[in-house]
Amino acid sequence: MTDLATILSIYEGSNGDATRMLYRDLELLRPMGPIAVNLFRACKCSARAKIYRKGRGYRGDAYARKDWSIKNLATALHDIAQPHGLSWGWAVDEALRERDDPHHHVIYIELPTGQVSFHVGQRYAGPDFAGQWDGVRDSAADRICRYVAMLFRGER
Repeated sequence: MTDLATILSIYEGSNGDATRMLYRDLELLRPMGPIAVNLFRACKCSARAKIYRKGRGYRGDAYARKDWSIKNLATALHDIAQPHGLSWGWAVDEALRERDDPHHHVIYIELPTGQVSFHVGQRYAGPDFAGQWDGVRDSAADRICRYVAMLFRGER
């Protein structure tokens, strides 16, 4: 269940039991497991929310889970401090702020597999991001799934 193909299948699929099992197994990989769980969940929820219809229901729930996951992620990154070895932090998407979009806060995480970022409606715990966006779009799912597979292989 911990190889890249299986992790990608869980990410793309809708099997709640398999997803919960993945989260349970990841949680055991301390200290990085909670970080990986929340990265994976935030990315999966964000992707699902984008395909649901507008309006009440699943879309709003998916975005709420994504934001909750980002809050948990920021807390885990902040509380674990630097033993995790990840560079991360918060920035503001000025274009969105100028349009009064409340989701102008951006969390950036530099994974060994590449940078990932998420827009959210509020900034949570953590430092300002010292780097800049790498300019690569639509890569978070692949980068996060590859990172999860690395953790299961015992790589840092």
